[in-house]
Amino acid sequence: MQTFHIRYRNTQGTLMRILNAASRRALDLPVVHAESAEHDHQVTLALDVNQKQVGQLCREWYGIADVVKVSSGAAHASEWTSAHPPAGVSIEDARAAARA
Repeated sequence: MQTFHIRYRNTQGTLMRILNAASRRALDLPVVHAESAEHDHQVTLALDVNQKQVGQLCREWYGIADVVKVSSGAAHASEWTSAHPPAGVSIEDARAAARA
């Protein structure tokens, strides 16, 4: 499993072109997380790919005019597969709201 961090300028269709590069190769997209990052935007993808596919994807992503930077590394399975509690929600607040 490889993680890819792709920074891009948020223009019309850029995110779809990034995702289409992976889906065109019939790759599953188990993790896709897009967010604003300073002046640009960033999408994080976790893909199960071999070295040849990594090279192909990076070349295609860099071929997209609005892609600024592409980086990749090995994904840590525990980060993606473990359960994540909702951020900023404590159980006590939820209980108090339910009792009211």
